[in-house]
Amino acid sequence: MFKLAHLSDPHLGPLAGFSLHQLIGKRATGYVNWRRKRRHAHDMDILARIVADIHEQQPDHIACTGDVSHIGLPNEFKTAVTFLDTLGPRETVSFVPGNHDAYARSSLKALATLLAPWSGSDDGSPSYPWYRRRGPLALIGVSSAVPTLPLMATGRVGPEQTERTAALLDRARDEGLIRVILIHHPPYVGGARRSRELIDAAAFEAMLKRHGADLVLHGHNHTFSLAWRAGPQRDFPIVGVPSASIGPRGHGDLGTWHLFRIDGDAGSHRIVLEQRGFELDGTVILRQAIDLSGRPA
Repeated sequence: MFKLAHLSDPHLGPLAGFSLHQLIGKRATGYVNWRRKRRHAHDMDILARIVADIHEQQPDHIACTGDVSHIGLPNEFKTAVTFLDTLGPRETVSFVPGNHDAYARSSLKALATLLAPWSGSDDGSPSYPWYRRRGPLALIGVSSAVPTLPLMATGRVGPEQTERTAALLDRARDEGLIRVILIHHPPYVGGARRSRELIDAAAFEAMLKRHGADLVLHGHNHTFSLAWRAGPQRDFPIVGVPSASIGPRGHGDLGTWHLFRIDGDAGSHRIVLEQRGFELDGTVILRQAIDLSGRPA
């Protein structure tokens, strides 16, 4: 059995170590939003309890699907380096960015440089999509993170990355691996409201229908979701995990992470999702278990 942990949207805090000249454009409104709302919504003590529970379950690999930052400042990515290192050895942790990580164009260099150890292919290629082979899995990391206008949280994959993802899905199939895609935004039409959607979701979803996958993991919405889509051989699940750090003053589910227990191989496998989350008494419990081996009738 291979155990894959998935968490997302930790929105690490607090914001510190920046200068006023960095708060220009969209970052200015983002900082005001953090002061008013986000710093109260995301609780680092809850996140610490979630991480401790992940360690107790001893997963073989941990996937983080973005939004480690609030407004994409360089110092936030330095904090993210420390956080990702607390999850486990670097070869056992993978990362794809979220919209907050690409908050401004000036975020992109620090994002790519500092978080490269968790977001490159096994062959050393730093570009997206990346390809990592872990046990019976092929992990394929897709970036939907692009700078946007104020009050917008949309994402975009783009035709080139979509085409390369299709090629990697075919490669993983030919290598006999269970194919798992990591992406921040829900990669299907209707997965998020207009101001938060993946704007080319239709094209990406159509590619998945042609090439297939075994499991698609995303974050972004801060709520649990489970959607099924048809592939060329079998239906596959698309699972959204809530934020790992949401507290009682935030929106969405309280801090949550997902554990996937994966048995078998590409030809015949069973995937069971265990949803684990923070409770107001300070514990992290198993909330539900869902067999993802096939679409419910």
